[in-house]
Amino acid sequence: MATRRPAWGKLAAIVLVCAALAAAWRYTPLSELVTAERIVAWARAVRGTWWAPIAVVLIYTPAAFVMFPRPLLTLLTVIAFGPWLGFAYGMGGILLSALATYYAGRVMRPQTVERLAGTNGEALRKTLRRHGLAAMTAIRIVPAAPFALEGILAGAMRVRLWHYMLGTFIGMVPGVLATSVFGDQITHALEDPSAINWWLIGAVLAAFVLLTFLVRRWFARQ
Repeated sequence: MATRRPAWGKLAAIVLVCAALAAAWRYTPLSELVTAERIVAWARAVRGTWWAPIAVVLIYTPAAFVMFPRPLLTLLTVIAFGPWLGFAYGMGGILLSALATYYAGRVMRPQTVERLAGTNGEALRKTLRRHGLAAMTAIRIVPAAPFALEGILAGAMRVRLWHYMLGTFIGMVPGVLATSVFGDQITHALEDPSAINWWLIGAVLAAFVLLTFLVRRWFARQ
């Protein structure tokens, strides 16, 4: 797999977005509208709606196709439903969207898949052909392409469905678990800032960084 150059454009965009949000918070009424009390009230209102869990699970599928940031969606889910239900609903939505992108790849024309894959396609194909379940797990932990594109390629290549789904489940658990911990701590911060467990946040972050490093090393060897 080819060595990637730093994505300076994406980093600059992230910095600009953060700066714009900070400026909006400082110089507009946004800080008065989006308060901790209102966020907690919104979360409780969502939690009390019977159809909310179904909507949350289903919304992951269109979000995958439009490349909406999945961690942000999971974070909001955890804030609304708590860490355990948030984790369960998040994983359910991710697996459903993975299944949808897989079957989208199976019905797409090869030319369309080639155009979508671009320069990442061939390296991803080789890895999936050689390693199956292990490769599927690895690219879900350290994405080689957008989530939907990975699913489309796997479907177009006729990767075994159980390899694909099990690899997706195993590979997504660490990230969703980390997001659940962060979401839970954000909820604590909104309700009582003194209840934040910085040790837990640090341990989860360190474990996730270590796992990412090990998977990247595995990719480099392939």
